[in-house]
Amino acid sequence: MRIFYAVMWTLALPLVLLRLWLRGRKEPGYRQHWGERLGFYGARQGKAPLSIWVHAVSVGETRAAEPLVDALLAQYPASRIVLTHMTPTGRATGKALFAKHGARLVQSYLPYDTAAMVRRFIRHFEPRVCILMETEVWPNLIGQCVRAQVPVVLANARLSERSLRKASRFGSLLVDAARGISLVAAQTEADAERVRALGVANVAVTGSIKFDVVVPQAALDTGAALRAHIGARPVLLCASTREGEEVLILDAFRQARAALPADLLLLLVPRHPQRFDEVEKLVAERGLQVQRRSRLQLDGGAALQAQVDVLLGDSMGEMFAYYAACDCAFVGGSLLPLGGQNLIEPAALGKPVLIGPHTFNFALVTEDALAAGGALRVADAADLMAQAARLLADHAARDTMGAHALTFANQHRGATARTLALLPALQ
Repeated sequence: MRIFYAVMWTLALPLVLLRLWLRGRKEPGYRQHWGERLGFYGARQGKAPLSIWVHAVSVGETRAAEPLVDALLAQYPASRIVLTHMTPTGRATGKALFAKHGARLVQSYLPYDTAAMVRRFIRHFEPRVCILMETEVWPNLIGQCVRAQVPVVLANARLSERSLRKASRFGSLLVDAARGISLVAAQTEADAERVRALGVANVAVTGSIKFDVVVPQAALDTGAALRAHIGARPVLLCASTREGEEVLILDAFRQARAALPADLLLLLVPRHPQRFDEVEKLVAERGLQVQRRSRLQLDGGAALQAQVDVLLGDSMGEMFAYYAACDCAFVGGSLLPLGGQNLIEPAALGKPVLIGPHTFNFALVTEDALAAGGALRVADAADLMAQAARLLADHAARDTMGAHALTFANQHRGATARTLALLPALQ
């Protein structure tokens, strides 16, 4: 299987690079730093300091890694973090989040999973440990780390039943890779059991690091400015929506207008930035007035016009600000069978959370939030609007649900410290 995997990568690489170039038409970041993806990093300047390799594939994983990165740099003051990504949005998020660390954090794209490319990466950066965030298992990456005696840690690990079934289809390839992992810090016991089923011996349950994310004051300030710009209108946020969901939400929004507050503002934030233009067209096609966040001037600009029905959140790195500015938050990826998205962020801001029926990627945390009274599951987009109308009309119920959400978030903190305590000693 390993030989077959290597041959397939060799054959597929020209197509992978072509796809990268084509995606660059909408996201120019995909046409940058190609050398890094191929394992070329230029000449190294002097001896590498103690390097801790953290891989966060995209935006969600990068934001989740923030407490761990901060804690690692604090615990090892002579160290640096080598932070790798697969997407330009993940890289941009990392640049914004970790600018505070200056030269102590170096960013790069993860090399494609061929033995030679990964080997060049390890030789260049000389990491003492490799920490993969959440669900990343790359056979050659793990194999080359084992060969170079670099311990591999899967942190904040989650593995759904669906992902386990997919992994089992690859037979010995992923099983052998999993056995090369030194430690898995799983979010839940169910995640831990599924990881053990792949053959990992050292598995601990630490909880989700996402509970430890500290809301930046700058995000709160931006949220307050955005709310002041919007005014007293009630705000329903639909966050991290995926393809196909916006149509359902917008149609339900139009059909429920009579039951919703007359001046309700729908704040719609698609998960993927390449879809901003597409979603703007979907709004306009339904006869709704739309305003893009990127065209708002919060500092001294005119207030949002009353006739705007939908505010399109087309900015990067402002999700906390959007949550801070809303009255009620729906977390996307859950109306369709896509697995859901992270509901911890709105809970940490004390916002009542609505979530759809499909949350298999965040099953336990969703059930815990529901049991705590901080979240409410909706059956479909029409039910989403009905429950939002009820909450927006009942200030006391909304405040109570938000308080339960905040309590839930606070009770689950501490995963970062538990993960850090399990890591191998670094020298």
